Amino acid sequence: MTEQKEHVECLIIGSGPAGYTAAIYAARADMKPVMYEGLQPGGQLTITTEVENYPGFPNGVEGPEMMNMFKEQATRLGADIRFGLATSVDFSKRPFRVTIDENKDIIAETVIIATGASAKWLGLPSEEKFKSNGGGVSACAVCDGFFYRGKEVAIVGAGDTACEEASYLAKICSKVHMIVRKDHFKASKAMQHRVENTPNIEIHFNSETDEVLGDTVVEGVRIKNNENGETKTLPVQGFFVAIGHTPNTWIFKDYINLDEQGYIQTIPGSSRTNVEGVFACGDAQDKVYRQAVTAAGTGCMAALDAERFLGAQGLVTA
Repeated sequence: MTEQKEHVECLIIGSGPAGYTAAIYAARADMKPVMYEGLQPGGQLTITTEVENYPGFPNGVEGPEMMNMFKEQATRLGADIRFGLATSVDFSKRPFRVTIDENKDIIAETVIIATGASAKWLGLPSEEKFKSNGGGVSACAVCDGFFYRGKEVAIVGAGDTACEEASYLAKICSKVHMIVRKDHFKASKAMQHRVENTPNIEIHFNSETDEVLGDTVVEGVRIKNNENGETKTLPVQGFFVAIGHTPNTWIFKDYINLDEQGYIQTIPGSSRTNVEGVFACGDAQDKVYRQAVTAAGTGCMAALDAERFLGAQGLVTA
C-alpha cells in the first residue's frame, strides 16, 4: 500500500543516455520532468570503461564520467532526478499511476520509459571480475572491439548477434575464436556462411567457457568440450559475451505491447507506444543498434513526442 502521492507532467522511468537526454529536452520545454533512475543510475555505460565512439569526445571518455555529465546537464536545466525504482504501473487511464519503491505513487500526465536492457552473462566469477574492472570482458563488440585491434579475442554465442559481432571483430582483430555450446549455430544461414567463410574466425563447437584467465586483465580463456570433457586454453586478450539481452520491461507487460523478446513496440518513426501518453526510448525498445548515441537520439524523440502530446491536450503552453 502506498503512503504518498505526487502529480507531475512528465515522469521518466530509467536513466542512461536515453533517459537523461529525454530529461534535458523535457526540462528545456518547461515540462518539469521528474526522473527515477532505477537500480543502475546511468545504465550500462556505468560499467563501461572508455567510450571512444560518442561524438564530441575526441580523446574518449570514461562511461561513468559521461553519464555524470549527462545527469549534471539535465539537473542544471531543471530536471528533478531521483534515486528510486518503479515497482508497478497502472496505464489503464490517464493520468497514469507509477509506484516507486512500493510506497510512493507518482500521478503522471505523460510517461517516458527508458529502462534499458540488461546483457546476459555466463555467471562466472572470473567474468564478473574482469567485467567490473574493465579488464577485457565486454558484452558489446561494436563498443569495445577497437581496444583489441590486431589482437586475438574470443566471443561466446551462436545466434545472429554473435555472428554479426564475430564478423565485426574479424575485421579489426588478428583472430577471433567463436565458442558455441552446441554442434550448430542458431543464426540464420546467411550469417552462418559469413562466419564460416571468414578465414580468421575459428569456431569451437560443443564448447563452453570454463574460466576467463588472467590477473588484472584477460590473458586467456579456458574452454571445455562438453562431449569428451577435454579442456584447452585460448590465448586471447579480449572476451566478448553475445548470448543476448533482457529488456527491463516486465512491469509494463499488462499495458504496453511488447515483442516476443520483451522489447517495447513503438509506432514506426516515433517513440509512441500503444498507450497514448506513454513513450519509450533507448534499449528498452531498440534491439538492433543498442548504442549510446542512438539511445540519446530516441530520448530526444520521446521528449519531443511527449511535449507535443501535452500541447495537444492543452496542458503545456507552446
